[in-house]
Amino acid sequence: MSRVYNFSAGPSMMPEWVLKKASNEMLEYGATGQSVMEMSHRSKEYEAIIRSCESLLRELMNIPDNYKVLFLQGGASSQFAMIPLNLMTKNHKADYVTTGQWSKKAMAEAKRYGTVNEVASSADKTFSYIPDVDAMKFDPEADYVHITLNNTIYGTKWPKLPETGNVPLVADISSMALSEPLDVSKFGVLYAGAQKNMGPAGLTVVIIREDLIGEPQEGTPTMFQYKIHADNGSMYNTPPTYSIYMCGLVCQWLKEEIGGLENMKKINEEKAAILYDFLDHSKLFKGTVEPGSRSLMNVPFVTGDEELDKKFVAESKAAGFVNLKGHRTVGGMRASIYNAMPVEGVKALVAFMKKFEEENA
Repeated sequence: MSRVYNFSAGPSMMPEWVLKKASNEMLEYGATGQSVMEMSHRSKEYEAIIRSCESLLRELMNIPDNYKVLFLQGGASSQFAMIPLNLMTKNHKADYVTTGQWSKKAMAEAKRYGTVNEVASSADKTFSYIPDVDAMKFDPEADYVHITLNNTIYGTKWPKLPETGNVPLVADISSMALSEPLDVSKFGVLYAGAQKNMGPAGLTVVIIREDLIGEPQEGTPTMFQYKIHADNGSMYNTPPTYSIYMCGLVCQWLKEEIGGLENMKKINEEKAAILYDFLDHSKLFKGTVEPGSRSLMNVPFVTGDEELDKKFVAESKAAGFVNLKGHRTVGGMRASIYNAMPVEGVKALVAFMKKFEEENA
């Protein structure tokens, strides 16, 4: 068996420790005589699995007791509607900062349910930076402020959080969840699709402050009500059982093998520094993000020549570096170096890029 280095933005590379453990437990979990995929979500055995996942997640992220952890479905995109339906209930207005494709979609969806104010945008430079946001631009009567903390497509990350006063801050953390410590208490809601850093596709994690769980807008579908899921311990309907089990294994790996999120951050900083340092000194390749806004997770780059970009993507795939093609809205290349990508994988990619540069400069 020959495993490739997978730089996909999601579904993404999984830790081998997790895959091997899941493989060993595929036919029988513990002494249950069945696979996790076959278990009733109402069984005592599965109840222990989902509660263990939540407990590990709370420990790793240091989630305060006054926050609920919800295991949902529908991807982060479903949260684009659930957030305004559940939070835009007092003054029916919210502030949004646009820093990429997903924040644009979140804002467009929110406009269906109330008044949306676009506080700032980095669209003027193809979302290659995080805009400075003056606290005075935020509406003190907004029901919440929404940001995308790390932008998967454009490779940017908020260097510091905006000051929103007493208005709850809501953040999409899909492509940076569990990559480094995060002060959960600074947010009203955090949400993430699991398929980048937390596990396989199918699971959406929502971390919400309890005082924000109230009555939603009139007409909100039952499945889109946070209160329903919170009151039922994420068991109102059949949850994505196997994805939750895998998320639990990822959390176990982070705790036992990595040593927590502080250590994970150091490893991620090392990987990013290797790649960015090469891009900053390369005569052929160029990073597309302004230095002060660079993501540790997603690194877009170009050669400046579309045909050469295509050649690089093809040759890199043949060499065992897959999914380096940039998003269709951006072009070029993008290396997503999530938690599971080892340092050796980034070093190998840079070595290949140096060789390609020598042959094509």
